[in-house]
Parts: sequence; C-alpha cells; structure tokens
Amino acid sequence: MMELSDEMLTEISYVQISQYRTKVMKALDGEVKIPSNIARDSGIRTNHISKVLGELKEHELVECINPEVRKGRLYKHTEKGE
Repeated sequence: MMELSDEMLTEISYVQISQYRTKVMKALDGEVKIPSNIARDSGIRTNHISKVLGELKEHELVECINPEVRKGRLYKHTEKGE
C-alpha cells in the first residue's frame, strides 16, 4: 500500500467530513461530467453542486477543463483528486 503524505491525509479528511464532497468525488470517479450530471449521479441538488465544486477546486481536487464556456462546463478529478 502506498504511504499517504500528511497533505494527502488532510485532503482525504477534508472530503470525508462532508457528505456532499464525498458524493461529488464518487460521482466523478475518473469521468468528465457537467454539473447537472454530477447532481443526478450524486443525488445532490444542482444548486449545491457549484458550491461543492468550488470547494473541491480550491483544494485542487477537481478542475474545470473548459472554464471559458458559461453553460456545459466539464469537471474532472485532478491528479491529486484521483
């Protein structure tokens, strides 16, 4: 088993203390999705998704791969988020 750094453990607990963050990370699970699909797959209301994605983005766990568009933004795990 790979050894987890303190930073990694901090990020894991950051995700796990929030049901929403955990569900969003699981909903992405190596895929690229728009927020409405993340909402559908995680069972979280769409209005909460952007806040959760923002939190995860701040921690560099997810990224938006087409930030220039206003509709249909695509999100995926970062390498760190994997």
